[in-house]
Amino acid sequence: MIRAYKFLLRPTARQEAVLQATLADHCSLYNGALQERRDAYRHISKSAIRYGHQSAQLKAVRAFDPERQGRWSFSSQQATLSRLDKAFQAFFKRVKAGQTPGYPRFKGVGHFDTVTFPKDGDGCRWDSTPHDKHTRVRLQGVGHVRVHQYRPVKGRVKTVSMKREGRRWYVILACDEVPAEPLPATGSIVGIDMGTVHFFTDSGGNHVENPRFLEAMSEELAAAQRHLDTFPKRTKRRTKKHRAAARKVAKLHAKIRRQRLDHHHKQALALVREHDVIGHEILNTAGMTKTPAPKPDPDNEGSFLPNGAAAKAGLNRSILDAGWGLFLGILAQKAESAARRVIPVDARNTSRTCPPEIGGCGYVAKENRVTQAKFECVKCGLVENADRVGALNVLHRAGLVLCVEA
Repeated sequence: MIRAYKFLLRPTARQEAVLQATLADHCSLYNGALQERRDAYRHISKSAIRYGHQSAQLKAVRAFDPERQGRWSFSSQQATLSRLDKAFQAFFKRVKAGQTPGYPRFKGVGHFDTVTFPKDGDGCRWDSTPHDKHTRVRLQGVGHVRVHQYRPVKGRVKTVSMKREGRRWYVILACDEVPAEPLPATGSIVGIDMGTVHFFTDSGGNHVENPRFLEAMSEELAAAQRHLDTFPKRTKRRTKKHRAAARKVAKLHAKIRRQRLDHHHKQALALVREHDVIGHEILNTAGMTKTPAPKPDPDNEGSFLPNGAAAKAGLNRSILDAGWGLFLGILAQKAESAARRVIPVDARNTSRTCPPEIGGCGYVAKENRVTQAKFECVKCGLVENADRVGALNVLHRAGLVLCVEA
């Protein structure tokens, strides 16, 4: 089993300056490799330059500027080139699928925040032996950096990444061969229905409230953003006040992100502890939050009819604030570690089907969903909470999956 660990780094002032230089040099390498690909496509008969070509040039690049490039490990620079190659692979995949391509863009130093060392011991070394009661990680060119390790690392450290988030620095360890920690069987199976009014509702009718972290801090975030918008968009040199305003907005977003992550971990752990099998809907969050296409007015050329984009924007904000995709990913990881089972099922008509689990007739109709909160079957007259109906149908479909496998 694979698991990731994320720990806060506590570098000295000198080490932090070197870490900043590390990101700047890898950002320069990334942008240079991107420019080479663009130039080759435009001017050399549209020839393709791939990762293998650019990786083979690294030795010459390091020799050209040994003082700067020689400070960082060869494998970490290869990982940066591999990161660019993956961006291009994703770009061509979207082109073939007919989606919005999104050509890879140049990175500003402030937006390039991660350097990866593909192998522990090659340019980095995770040292789990405490030094002066503190764990340290050794990074080539930086030295031994103190780590705030709040839990033990299990398994074999495979890759080490250094990441900057705002004014904080983190080390991320990807470990394989992590032993599972099975929980005692409970004999319980549950279905959950994700929502925006309630974060989720289980098949037993229990509601978990949606904390709405973004909405709770919307006024403070809006005030900080308005203050930031008073500064010119593009200036040659940002002032101290401009940088402080930008840090304020970033700090608020980081706080919201941490609150959401903490909430998702706690709720996922509670589900895994109480149930052996957990069913949930397969949700296409990207499609659900897509902006409606404009509707041309046939009677007035060049104008458009109302398409509900303003109302949809509020729903999109609520969906993204809930973070369903993040939660389901965390749930799957915790279930795997605890030897539990998570079963994703088709989400179609889960809220429109009269649930057989509580004696319903199984009739499917749009009219069954009377309101956002009320379900009333037009055939058998069953009345139930609409979110619980969705959870019950998810439970039913997850049970069918288990029956087929048995």
